[in-house]
Amino acid sequence: MPESFRTVAERAEASFEVSGSEFIGYVAPADTVEAAEAVIEEVETEHPEATHVVPAYRVPAGTASADQPGSVMLREWCSDDGEPSGSSGKPALNVLVQQDIRNVVAAVVRYYGGTNLGVGGLARAYSRGVKEAVDATGVVEDVPHEQFEVAVDYNDSGTVRGILESEDVEFDASYEAAVEFVVRVPVAEANALRERLRDATSGRVDIEAR
Repeated sequence: MPESFRTVAERAEASFEVSGSEFIGYVAPADTVEAAEAVIEEVETEHPEATHVVPAYRVPAGTASADQPGSVMLREWCSDDGEPSGSSGKPALNVLVQQDIRNVVAAVVRYYGGTNLGVGGLARAYSRGVKEAVDATGVVEDVPHEQFEVAVDYNDSGTVRGILESEDVEFDASYEAAVEFVVRVPVAEANALRERLRDATSGRVDIEAR
């Protein structure tokens, strides 16, 4: 079985002011670099007038699978987004490292309030943004997951949905020309679930890694 790890329970935010500057910290679970960057982009879109949006994440650099559950390297990344070098991105990332949290993305928004905080003041503010957002959601134990897409005709969609619900896995469904399910499942259970879906539909499902 793949080893469990610490991550955040769900997306959360926390806000506060320091010398007139408003800070809003966000954290969210993320299994891939693409998912982490999507959260950062979403935060930037929500705050188009922000002076800075400082991101940081610790996520797998590749995709876990049943064949390589423990071989995916962890990517750690951050940016100062225009703040003085080393004053913001690294302090934000350090919170995640010090709390041993992974598969997580953070972004701290700043609206400048007219007073320069200095490198030390910025470091305290940006780390506080991440800490308070983590505190708002809480830390949980999780195991490596993988995602795959299941495409099926409408006639078999009820069978597939019923299996996914009975297995209590996370999924999103899209009903268009065909029915597509995006499934998130623990790595250790993925192969068995794929086989069950194929058997239940006599092979009439198209399953692709995501």
